[in-house]
Amino acid sequence: MRLVTQTALGIFALDQATKLLVVHGLDLWSRQHITVLPPWLSFRMAWNQGINFGLLSSDGDLARWALVLMALGISAWVWRWVRREPHSRIVKLSAGCLIGGAMGNVIDRLLYGAVADFLNMSVPGLDNPYSFNVADVAIFGGALGLVVSTGREKTP
Repeated sequence: MRLVTQTALGIFALDQATKLLVVHGLDLWSRQHITVLPPWLSFRMAWNQGINFGLLSSDGDLARWALVLMALGISAWVWRWVRREPHSRIVKLSAGCLIGGAMGNVIDRLLYGAVADFLNMSVPGLDNPYSFNVADVAIFGGALGLVVSTGREKTP
């Protein structure tokens, strides 16, 4: 469980540090847009009150607290599942990424009422309107790692 804990803490710290640096340190909160490597990378401020791509967003506190509880519940379930059975290193790393990312976004919802998204990646000729953050990448990568790396061996 040490690897899960260290990975989760590392992802959580990286997520919160990048949000502090970009949103507050570079004042993206008021500037709204900073071009970094055009057209590949820019910082574009977005306050996500829902889940990915703003799905299930709502101005109500009910949605905010439901998403906080859902993230905490899923994280607790993954933690317990990884703890109960022996798993490979990649499964433990994936679980840590998912938990650390979820906790990073939970803190945003508690502090700001929404998740601070700021990374925006596009390609020449195609402008991506969506922003994301380090926690989102960790959650996606962790979930993908768990799906690809888990499962029982088939018995003959």
